[in-house]
Amino acid sequence: MRDTGLNDAIAAAGGIGALARKIGIAQPSLSKWTRVPAERVVAVETATGIDRSILRPDLYGAAVPSADAVDDVDAARAQEYALLATLLARAPDGALLQRLSRLTGDDSLLGQAHAALAEGATQVTAEAVEREYHDLFIGVGRGEFLPYASYYLTGFLYERPLANLRGHLARLGLERAVDQSEPEDHIAILCEIMSGLAGGRYVAAKDADRELFEAHLSPWAPRLFKDLERAERADFYRHVGKLGRVFMDIETEAFTLPS
Repeated sequence: MRDTGLNDAIAAAGGIGALARKIGIAQPSLSKWTRVPAERVVAVETATGIDRSILRPDLYGAAVPSADAVDDVDAARAQEYALLATLLARAPDGALLQRLSRLTGDDSLLGQAHAALAEGATQVTAEAVEREYHDLFIGVGRGEFLPYASYYLTGFLYERPLANLRGHLARLGLERAVDQSEPEDHIAILCEIMSGLAGGRYVAAKDADRELFEAHLSPWAPRLFKDLERAERADFYRHVGKLGRVFMDIETEAFTLPS
């Protein structure tokens, strides 16, 4: 029997098939869920607008604040990573584009990147951005970008960077979702993991996010985002590239500071 949060998400999306398409998984896989898996909460929340505290109250329900509570900076970092993960896992649909168009920014580099992304969302249709995503990341045979650590670091897929990452994730107690077709070194998956670590969704040591970033994102993700920002075929996604580049720079600088 499905729990209330999952039923609400299915209803908001317009059915099981619609929800599966929105979050990029096969309908039979979603049909087996009895509740939203922890690693899918952010994607379902983004796709449906159903708050995570409703989707998984056991993980996000009200709790008594403690000394270990996530601070505002880490919560903001988690949201930034979740946004990048969502946009890099699949093309945004019309509802997400509408929400993105309401983003606001200040005079900081990150604020400017948010404002540019919002402006880009107002100038593209869901159909156009879906074609753009396909051309950039899927293509006929392959897209312009292969957003995997193995490819960016070695020129080939399924190489040592992926094996090293899998070992690191195993030490953190994180396993690949059974319905996940992409290898773990895909940029969207890494951003989702970083979101979970920064936001406290995954129980881990204090510096686990720093260690994962420095070992598995810092060596290649900034270059990916710079390439995406400059890509000739990128229209909406050049704004995603800018956001990612600026955020990677912020993370890199922040992690050089003493804990």
